[in-house]
Amino acid sequence: MRAAVLNAPNTPLALVEREVPTPGPGEILVKVLGAGMCFSEVGQQQGHYPFAVFPSVPGHEISGVVAAHGPGVEWPAVGTAVGAQWVYDSCGHCDRCLRGDQVVCRRSRVTGVAVDGGYAEYFLAKEGFVTPIPEGIDPIAAAPLMCAGVTAFNGLRRAGATAASKVAVIGMGGVGELAVRFALAMGARVAVLGRSRRAEPRARELGAEFFVSTQEQGPAEALAAWDGGADIVFNAAPDTTVAAAAVGGLDTDGTLLMAGAAPELTLPVMPLLMRRLRVQGNPSGSPADLRDTLAFAARAGVLPDVTPVSLDEAPDVLTRMAAGSWSGRAVIDFRS
Repeated sequence: MRAAVLNAPNTPLALVEREVPTPGPGEILVKVLGAGMCFSEVGQQQGHYPFAVFPSVPGHEISGVVAAHGPGVEWPAVGTAVGAQWVYDSCGHCDRCLRGDQVVCRRSRVTGVAVDGGYAEYFLAKEGFVTPIPEGIDPIAAAPLMCAGVTAFNGLRRAGATAASKVAVIGMGGVGELAVRFALAMGARVAVLGRSRRAEPRARELGAEFFVSTQEQGPAEALAAWDGGADIVFNAAPDTTVAAAAVGGLDTDGTLLMAGAAPELTLPVMPLLMRRLRVQGNPSGSPADLRDTLAFAARAGVLPDVTPVSLDEAPDVLTRMAAGSWSGRAVIDFRS
């Protein structure tokens, strides 16, 4: 099979030929149809993850079909369309695992970072960590739902989003755009915050109520004028500057939801105290969360807009993502 491999930090993706893996006990062989190219792979390539294993096949936004079972595995049936996500496996016996929260198991492994992922024609998954994809969903468009989608959906519901909520989304990348779309599908009112107005046309096209350029107006001031403030500020940006500045725009009992990664977050204390505000993190989701995400996406018609690319194009796309010269959500298409 053909695969793309990161041999070491700060090296380009290398295209190689490998043997198709044979599933062992408790394993499932998945024929990959689509592999989303997430910005997390840029961090992996740049050596940001101390738990990363090299060489490795990246990719944790995987859609495909079950090709074979290892001994003892019966479900999902061969031929079933499935997705795989950030969490590859977990210890299976801690309190977090037993309540179906494997993504926060302290012994969980990350797909494509600690173990080979989806930038290959076949992917070896663990039983219990693939999720059937509802009928009628295109597997290429569905691939980013396995990470960006579950991060957005699961974050919103854990933050308490309802049809009565006002949700302000910071950043209109892969997670941010899906957070806008899921929040609107939940019936919430939505605002979008960005440094410039570049993303404003897209935000309004999706149905955002208003757009705030933080170069022109302070986010707290803008949100406070939104019928008293936002109930949820969803930070989908890879820094915390705007999120920290937006805290003053949260209404009483509001939540600052951090889904974008950054080393530090410094917040003003008085709004936290006087308005009973919460700061919440969201590390994607577990298999049960992905099942709920896919079911909701199928019912609501929420699918990412993607650009299919070939495996041969993947090294250049990843380089352009790191340089900031790639726009849109790339998915490696293995169907041809």
